[in-house]
Amino acid sequence: MITIEQLKAAKDRTEALHRYLDIDAKTIQLEEEQLRTQDPGFWDDAKRAEEQMKKVKSLEKWIVGYKEVKLLVDELELAFDFYKDEMVTEEEVDEAYAKTMEALEDLELKNMLRQEEDSMDAVLKINSGAGGTESQDWASMLMRMYMRYAEAQGYKVTISNLQEGDEAGIKTVTMEIEGEMAYGFLKSENGVHRLVRVSPYNAQGKRMTSFASVFVTPLVDDTIEVYVDPSKISWDLFRSGGAGGQNVNKVETGVRLRYQYKDPDTGEEEEILIENTESRKQLENRENAMRLLRSQLYDRALQKRKAAQAKIEAGKKKIEWGSQIRSYVFDDRRVKDHRTGHQTSDVGGVMDGKIDGFIKAYLMEFSGEDTEG
Repeated sequence: MITIEQLKAAKDRTEALHRYLDIDAKTIQLEEEQLRTQDPGFWDDAKRAEEQMKKVKSLEKWIVGYKEVKLLVDELELAFDFYKDEMVTEEEVDEAYAKTMEALEDLELKNMLRQEEDSMDAVLKINSGAGGTESQDWASMLMRMYMRYAEAQGYKVTISNLQEGDEAGIKTVTMEIEGEMAYGFLKSENGVHRLVRVSPYNAQGKRMTSFASVFVTPLVDDTIEVYVDPSKISWDLFRSGGAGGQNVNKVETGVRLRYQYKDPDTGEEEEILIENTESRKQLENRENAMRLLRSQLYDRALQKRKAAQAKIEAGKKKIEWGSQIRSYVFDDRRVKDHRTGHQTSDVGGVMDGKIDGFIKAYLMEFSGEDTEG
C-alpha cells in the first residue's frame, strides 16, 4: 500500500510539470494557432498549412499529456481516500499508483527532450566490427532489436542500405526511423555494443566476444528553409557609378540592402550589407539583392548544420575493447550499460526490443548535458 508521502510526491511532480511545460501559456497559444487554421485561404499554401497543423498537434500533445497525468493523480488521491473508508482495496490503490507513475515518468522523460533535433526522425546505422561471421551475426541481431523497439513505439522503419554478411548476418545497415521523438530517444544508443556468448559459429564451442557500432543522427530534409524577417530589412538607393547613359547617371537604380542578422544560437547581432547595381531597373536590383541575401543566409544555415554534424561525428568510437557503451552477456543473463550502470537479466526481452529502461536511464543522467550543449 502506498504512503501519504508517495501520494504527495506524485502531486508535487505533477505540479512541477505544469510549470516546466508552461501549460497555461501553451493553452493560450493553442487557441491562437487553431484560429489561424480557420482562415478561408488556409489551405491555399499547402506546405505552410501542414507546418501550421504540425505546430497545433505539437501543442495539443503536451496539453493532452499533462491533462492525462493530472487526471490519474486526482483519481489516485480519490482512491487513497476511498481506501480509508474501505470502498476500494489495497491492490486497487497500488494499481492506480503504478499506472500514475508510468504516465508521469513518460511525460517527464519527454520533457527532457528539449533540443530542436530531439523531435526529429532518426537515421540509425549499424556496422559490424572485426571478427567476421560472429560480429556480422551480432550486427543483424541488433538490427532486429531496433526494429522490434520501433515497432513497439509505433515508428515506421525504412531500410535504405543493407549489406549482407559473407556467411551470415550483415556487414552494415542504415535504417530511417520515423516517429514522435525518434531521434530524442534513440540518440542514447550511439556507441559500441559488445556481445559475449558461446558462438554457434565456433566449432570448439568457445565463449567469444564480438562488437558492433551503432550510430544515430537526426533525419533532416535536404532543403534548408531560409527565413528572411522583413522587419530586419532596410533599403538605401543610390545612383550607379561608372560609365553609362543618361539613365545610369540621373536615376537612383542602385540598391543597398541592410539586414540586421541575429545568430539564433549565440544571440550575436551583425549587419549584412549587400549592394546591387546589375540592372538599370531598380526593381530587378532589389530582387537580385534579395536573392543574394537568401544565398548568404542559406550558406550560414548550411555551415551551422555541418558544424553540428561534425560534433556528432566526433562522438563516434573505434569498434574495439574499452569503448563499448553496453555489454550483452548471454551466458550470465545480463545486459549492462556502462555509462549509467543500468542493467537487467532479461536478455531475451532486450533482444526483442525492450530497451526502454536503458533509454530512460541515459536520458535521466545525460539530458542536462544535451540541454547545456
